[in-house]
Amino acid sequence: MAEDERARRIGANEAVFRKVNEQIEELNRGFAEMSGGTMQIVCECGEIRCAEQVTVSIGTYERIRSDPALFLTVEGHEAVDVETVVERAGRYQVVRKRAGDPERIAARTDPRS
Repeated sequence: MAEDERARRIGANEAVFRKVNEQIEELNRGFAEMSGGTMQIVCECGEIRCAEQVTVSIGTYERIRSDPALFLTVEGHEAVDVETVVERAGRYQVVRKRAGDPERIAARTDPRS
């Protein structure tokens, strides 16, 4: 039971960061040409106190956002009991929520759904 609660908490925290990044992405669209097509986002890890940022291309951000189970985190910020690293690129990584509650929470809280 404690593991289920932890998975739900992590999922909720990550959903908050994903929503913040969606708002940042809207602002960055206007500056994309000046910034070389990149944007700064906040780490979407499950640690609510994390404020680390990474730079990603807008194309990469859009690709990740097309799948509600994927999140962008700083390297090493994965929660191994609820997600798996599926891609590494420089200072950031892409994690996929595991099947079950983690994946359902990610889909339910996806701002693009």
